[in-house]
Amino acid sequence: MKKILKETNKVINTPLCIKEKTPLFSPKEIIFRSGGRAKVFTFSSQFQVIALCLLLLVAASSFYSYHMYNRSGNIISKKDMEIVATKDAYVELISNMKLLHSNIDNMMKSSDKSTSPQVEEYKKQAELLSEKIKEVTETQTWVDLEQMNEKISINEALLQRDILSSERDELRTHIAKMEEAMEALKEAEMEVYEKISSVTSKEIDKIKSTLSTINEPLKKKGLYFNALSNKKSKAGKGGPYIPNDKQNPKNEKLNQHISVIFDNVDDLEYYKEVMQYVPVGKPVWSYWVSSPFGVRPDPFHAKEARHKGVDLASRTGNKIKSMAKGRVTRAEYAGAYGNLVEVDHGNGFRTKYAHLHKIYVKKGDYLKIDDTIGEVGSTGRSTGPHLHYEILFRGVNVDPMPFIKAKS
Repeated sequence: MKKILKETNKVINTPLCIKEKTPLFSPKEIIFRSGGRAKVFTFSSQFQVIALCLLLLVAASSFYSYHMYNRSGNIISKKDMEIVATKDAYVELISNMKLLHSNIDNMMKSSDKSTSPQVEEYKKQAELLSEKIKEVTETQTWVDLEQMNEKISINEALLQRDILSSERDELRTHIAKMEEAMEALKEAEMEVYEKISSVTSKEIDKIKSTLSTINEPLKKKGLYFNALSNKKSKAGKGGPYIPNDKQNPKNEKLNQHISVIFDNVDDLEYYKEVMQYVPVGKPVWSYWVSSPFGVRPDPFHAKEARHKGVDLASRTGNKIKSMAKGRVTRAEYAGAYGNLVEVDHGNGFRTKYAHLHKIYVKKGDYLKIDDTIGEVGSTGRSTGPHLHYEILFRGVNVDPMPFIKAKS
């Protein structure tokens, strides 16, 4: 037991050995055993340094080759994208040119759309240059023909793009000039519209003056004729729905102005249409008033009597004409009226023509303005050749003289 303790104390008291650090490239030995025999290979420090340098050189060379390979791929890919972009730009330019030509084709019938002489000369020089490049490349084996042809194709595309850009600029110049001409035409058009507006207003004023004149005798009877009373309900409306595009304020204001002008034109047309059915004007070209409308002395016994029309003295055989469109509702001998023609003009108006020498129309006939109804005579209760002329509005007799004098 004591012996064991001594041994233990001996071990514990023995100082620890500290292992020294060996250099990185210290000599190395490799032992190979084969067939019971051993071979020792020793690698010196210098050999290890040289081997490590060679290994690093190979790694750097491999990394560089890999990097250049990727970079070359990126360059090629970028070039391919540039070629595609160039071709796309070329196609887009052609499309734009076709669109521009199509848009102004009708407006440029007389313009010259051929390529200018400078551009033609440029194209010829480019073709000669391309041929020379091809001749050089055929004699040089070190030149990459595919790459050269690709470059030529790109150059040709760029050349065509420059030519098309030149033509496009020329067309844009033409369009700008056409737009200026269109602006001038718009100004001229507005002048025409203003003249139309002026003429329309004058015509409407004339018709309104006529209507004001014929409404004077109507007002005395408590009546009034409104020429536009049926305008809103005159005609039906319809057609496909086409939404109106939004316009800038300037165009909208202009369109509103033009709309007002055409509304006035529409009113004028309606006025003219209505006035064709209003008996305005003198039914006998040559006459003098032998008896007015209203109260008068009776021509046979001098007693006061009510006269429903006016007597227009004229020569026997003078033609009597209709002053408005209408339909003949009566054409016959009618006692004191003698030979009588009655015409319904619509809008509440009717006219009567009495004491005719001859009647040219029959019941049911449709008359136009200035159609001949008959001849002045002295039939029925009459003292001499004259036309007894009556105008009725809604069944009420009114003074015909304002209608005769209101011819516009």
